[in-house]
Amino acid sequence: MPASEKIRKKVGDLPHKPGVYLMKDRFGTVIYVGKARDLRKRVSQYFHPSRRHGWDLKLAALIEAIHDFDTHIVKSDAESVLLEGRLIKDFRPRYNVSFRDDKRFLLLKINLNDAVPRFTLTRIRQDDGAKYFGPFASSGALRRTLTMVRRKFNLRGCRPLNPTEHDYKHCLHAHLKDCTAPCIANVTREQYLLQVNAACDFMGGQCSDMKEELETAMKKAAERLDFEKAAELRDLIDDLKRTTKKTSKFPRMPYTLPVALDPDKDLIELGKALKLECPPERIEGYDISNISGTLAVSSMVSFKNGRPDRANYRRFRIKTVVGQDDFACMAETIYRRYRRLLQDIEKKKKDEAEADSQYLLHGVEPPEEADKPEAELKLGLKTKSPKPSKSTAKLPDLILIDGGKGQLNAACAQLARLGLQNIPTIGLAKEFEEIYFPGKSSPLRLGLDSNALKMLQRVRDESHRFANTYNAQLRIKKISESLLDEFPGIGDNRKLALLKKFGSVQRLRLATLEQLCEVEGFGQKSAAALKRFLEARQAE
Repeated sequence: MPASEKIRKKVGDLPHKPGVYLMKDRFGTVIYVGKARDLRKRVSQYFHPSRRHGWDLKLAALIEAIHDFDTHIVKSDAESVLLEGRLIKDFRPRYNVSFRDDKRFLLLKINLNDAVPRFTLTRIRQDDGAKYFGPFASSGALRRTLTMVRRKFNLRGCRPLNPTEHDYKHCLHAHLKDCTAPCIANVTREQYLLQVNAACDFMGGQCSDMKEELETAMKKAAERLDFEKAAELRDLIDDLKRTTKKTSKFPRMPYTLPVALDPDKDLIELGKALKLECPPERIEGYDISNISGTLAVSSMVSFKNGRPDRANYRRFRIKTVVGQDDFACMAETIYRRYRRLLQDIEKKKKDEAEADSQYLLHGVEPPEEADKPEAELKLGLKTKSPKPSKSTAKLPDLILIDGGKGQLNAACAQLARLGLQNIPTIGLAKEFEEIYFPGKSSPLRLGLDSNALKMLQRVRDESHRFANTYNAQLRIKKISESLLDEFPGIGDNRKLALLKKFGSVQRLRLATLEQLCEVEGFGQKSAAALKRFLEARQAE
């Protein structure tokens, strides 16, 4: 069935329900993610004849590239916003602009193990024993609802971890009676926890009484012709409904990196375009990822017969480069990768030679690899058979560097240093999709519809995705270390001293009081306070 007929049939089968749609090109790559209140109406608009001749060139290019689409039905508009943001971060589609950064939706957090618990806003869900609500599609509605909740349940809104009488003197919330002021023992901790738990139930959706009170007050204000007050209450009711409405948790979508329609044909075309002796069976692609010179990482992806070989993916944390220097990062990556690979190949040859020597000692020719187990059993040999592994120590048929002349020259210099200058190596510059060769000044430009170029683009894009994913993981890990920032009075020097001695917050949790006192800047009192702070945030 032609693509146009297939799409037309799928559009006709779509329901009139809210959801998210994913547009895909002919390789199955997700190129656009959108949300809709009515899936059938929204998706059908893309394929109306007038859309192809509109003034928006970006939209026209998107429509021209659509080969298929998928949809996911949700319960509400809020869920469609959350799912859309999740999918855009997962796939980073070419035609999406919003949600492509690493910013996340707001969560509401409260740690009941604190001495005086309080609600705070965060974007990272940590395994710290705290209770989380959300994520919330509307940050404005959440903030306004949180203000109302604090007033209704008389909860504190101040920042100190353990508020004192000194904080009370300057606390506007306590003087306005919005807070029961547990800092001056107006209420016991048990009484205050009852208020907190009631607020947690409220945020969990048990808020029907509050909605009824607000609706009654809104109607009375309208009867008094106080329309401004009625409008304010109406908006507050809307915020409350949006914030307390239950939303689903969306698992990672079961999409994988798309392969070509005919990978073998593309490899033959690639071999001819690059003037290789034969189509490259194994291709390794490299990319660098860093943010202003920090958390510099690199990735290596492996494609076998035109398909991703994920068992042989590798990622590297840059060790020797200071600052932002992509050329030096690429040089370090190439040297570390192929030095290790050569060592593995040499070790494999040595193990095979030792195994074969045992057969020769018995006057038997070494059998084929598949026949060795049976031969060993007959002769009673105990050879060191390597454990089965998906990883293979084998040099690639083609190396692809993401970048132009600079990155390519840095990689080739390291390959020559290791005696591997005979491996075909190229660079692919993204701006004009130009292919650079070692020692040649002018690049090769293949047509954008060339299957050989599309094969290289798939390798390059996968290495880029893999590097960015690793960089994002390191950034999230670094953000999680900011738990120490919540400890009152800690500065950068003392935080650095703690992390330098213990390495991570996880190890810091296991430290004894005596070990904490050994850290510069910590005495018996401050070490004990830090210990209590970490125990309060210990994962349940």
